[in-house]
Amino acid sequence: MSDTQTNLVKRVVIAGGGTAGWIAAAGLSHHLGPALEITLIESDTIGTVGVGEATIPTQRTFHAHLGLREADFMKATGATFKLGIEFEGWLKPGHRYIHSFGTLGRHTWVAPFHHLWLHAKSRGFGGSLDDYCLELKAARADKFYTAPDKSVLNYAYHLDATAYARFLRAFSEQKGVRRVEGLIEHVEQSSETGFIEALKLQSGERIEGDLFIDCTGFRGLLIEQALKTGFDDWSDWLPMNAAVAAQSEATGPAIPYTRAIAHEGGWRWRIPLQHRVGNGIVFDSNYLDPDEAEKKLRDAIDGPLRTDPRLIRFRTGRRKRAWNKNCVALGLSGGFLEPLESTSIHLIQRGVADLVALFPYHGVTEDLANLFSRKMNRELEQVRDFLILHYKLTEREDSDFWRGRKAMDIPDTLAERIALFRESAYAYHNCDELFLTDSWVQVMMGQGLYPTGWHAVGHMFPDDKLKGALDGQRAQIERAVQQLPAHEDFVRQYCPVTPA
Repeated sequence: MSDTQTNLVKRVVIAGGGTAGWIAAAGLSHHLGPALEITLIESDTIGTVGVGEATIPTQRTFHAHLGLREADFMKATGATFKLGIEFEGWLKPGHRYIHSFGTLGRHTWVAPFHHLWLHAKSRGFGGSLDDYCLELKAARADKFYTAPDKSVLNYAYHLDATAYARFLRAFSEQKGVRRVEGLIEHVEQSSETGFIEALKLQSGERIEGDLFIDCTGFRGLLIEQALKTGFDDWSDWLPMNAAVAAQSEATGPAIPYTRAIAHEGGWRWRIPLQHRVGNGIVFDSNYLDPDEAEKKLRDAIDGPLRTDPRLIRFRTGRRKRAWNKNCVALGLSGGFLEPLESTSIHLIQRGVADLVALFPYHGVTEDLANLFSRKMNRELEQVRDFLILHYKLTEREDSDFWRGRKAMDIPDTLAERIALFRESAYAYHNCDELFLTDSWVQVMMGQGLYPTGWHAVGHMFPDDKLKGALDGQRAQIERAVQQLPAHEDFVRQYCPVTPA
């Protein structure tokens, strides 16, 4: 078969550095290092996108598998803690809600907690759904605490993506990864199978390999320019095609959540690190000119700029195959979903984890490549639907952009989820999905989707007992939040950046 490679796979060549390249190098060298010879090619003359500065809790699992010490990583990257994302103006101007990393109340085996809460609300008590989530209440209060042996909070990080790549480079080189400085000039392929055989650099050096990992960003130098894999365009659903990013000085304490603030042509982010703030504005250039977008960003930033704003253009979608012949695409070369829910680094790490599990020691086969591609495609589709949800469920009427998002056709998979929640408050997640049930509930409710019906589990409890149980849960969370230290104070004690 043309997509089968019979020789043993020992030499792995990673094309491109940055976050994707060094995550791949770290994961492969740590888990499979003795069995492989890993070479990473990158050039200091090629910049990285470097705006993936917010993460989700799965990053902690990836780090645990590498044996990384959290405080060391955070000091090296100027990181702060993240308990969720606050969405401002997404439902309508002036409205805000938090999608937290926490769970909502205490679930029963019969039905998730929000069904009990909906029943309570129909009976005239129960308060706000927000009151039943520790992470959400801690975020609102700017509180945080964790300990190496145990944490009561589920959290992620805000980090300096460039520093993160440097941190993982040092880790990987200690594990035996060889870095080669240079620009890739030509991709050599077998005339018989089309498999990649070597990468030729401008210096004349030729790097041979058995398996190649494309981390060359939007260019897709191997997966697309050489292998012509093809691209599924999702811009009809996620039309953002540009961003302007800039760093600024901090003007106050770092808060433990990301801010995603909607505007008439898209949204902007604010990500607080220890030593600075990451800012960006994401937009559809059909509705907002890049110069206008830059002005909007400059006007919104409340501290002196540390860097000049830079324009990043992109297209949302994915390669038709994440693994084609003997090439695996990771990061931007494999596809791009806008940074609304901070999934970029997760998707890279998920790809590396799948590659480790499916590594083709005895030769690349079509079956392995197909399985890996299906897994990555499914993951991207699920994240895609979750992102579309934020746009579709809007009441904004202040611009053509938002009116278009509200009226757009959406994937059947998402339309079914919305209908199920609207009709019966039924929210769910499959076993391999990133976003769990409570994430769907928080965003659907935050975006104004209030169910017309819900599970009858609440009828099992007399009103006084249910009210007492709910009051007790809210009080317990309130006490727990009061006992937490301020986020800024905890960061200074736990993982302070050493002054330059």
